[in-house]
Amino acid sequence: MNTKSIQPAEAGALLDYQHDGLSLIFLSGHWVIDGSVPSVDAMIELIGQQPTREIGFECSALLQWDSRLLIYLLKIRQYCQANTIDLVTERLPDGVCNLLRLADAVPEQGDINLLNQGESLLAKIGLQAMVVKAELDTVFDFIGELCLSFARLLRGRAHYRHSDVWLMVDNNGPQALPLVTLISLLVGLVLAFVGAVQLEMFGAQIYVANLVALGMTREMGAMMAAIIMAGRTGAAFAAQLGSMQANEEIDALRTTGLSPIDFLVMPRMVALVLMMPLLALYSNLMGIIGGAMVGVMMLDIAPFEYYHQTAASVSMTDLLGGLFKSVIFGVLVATAGCMRGIHCGRSSTDVGNAATAAVVTGIVWIVISDAILTVLYDALGI
Repeated sequence: MNTKSIQPAEAGALLDYQHDGLSLIFLSGHWVIDGSVPSVDAMIELIGQQPTREIGFECSALLQWDSRLLIYLLKIRQYCQANTIDLVTERLPDGVCNLLRLADAVPEQGDINLLNQGESLLAKIGLQAMVVKAELDTVFDFIGELCLSFARLLRGRAHYRHSDVWLMVDNNGPQALPLVTLISLLVGLVLAFVGAVQLEMFGAQIYVANLVALGMTREMGAMMAAIIMAGRTGAAFAAQLGSMQANEEIDALRTTGLSPIDFLVMPRMVALVLMMPLLALYSNLMGIIGGAMVGVMMLDIAPFEYYHQTAASVSMTDLLGGLFKSVIFGVLVATAGCMRGIHCGRSSTDVGNAATAAVVTGIVWIVISDAILTVLYDALGI
């Protein structure tokens, strides 16, 4: 028998070469953080000096132990796995074996694996394509469920509480007016001021009224109201439904035979679609008032003259075009918020991520849809 000792200390480790490639590691003493323990690198070097196919342990002299022993054993196991050596842990204490099994049960972080593997550019493109496909599948599945729920609503077969609709109307309408007032008033001020700087050079200050009125009614009124609601209401929808998902309330609804889309999503969707045109109309008014403040106070335009110029520059087509956009924006904001909430994970972190994703998704959809509608309006001569 050929026995070699490593660092005789309070904690000891002896490697005993047996026959036919079998070896035993004798563990003894106190393996604790405060004490001195043998070097695992030295033990691994000794194992590699002779052909070894199986390693076992003898722990009759082992006294106290803590995480220092676990770290020691994990490094030896990593070496054995890399060199196709069987590691027999039957003679280790039961607590050590349980902790080793627990270490095997916890999966590694996927992102860390991706960083360590160093994929090629083609592999990264493929992974991103899979992420995009999964995202599109989620969106289309949710839109399909939403369409079916809307069809049930039209037939009077959707299961929801009417009181929820009026509660959402109050939350998404009157309670949003202070924020819409502030933002829209400031947007009107900015539009008028920017236009005044240029138009004043040509003595055409009166056309500031045209600029503000058309800008608010066709574009900015509906868009600013929608962005406000995406940050305020879309995030609230995602947080509310995400909390229900984390608490398994949505699973309970499905168990009782109620559709979460009918019971939770549809009242929010209906309320926001009803309120968005009114909020956009109110935003238009606040923006025009903000422009009038600049026109009257800075450009010395008479209030009645500013009003007459505004009324002459805006047609019913301009107004209805902006209100139609607001309806589309309302659908998109409600869809983004509810979709992120319904497909949220089970932890508090997932709820926060869902709220963030709802805001980002809603704003992106608003900008894209506004660009598409603007191009269509121009092609149709609206």
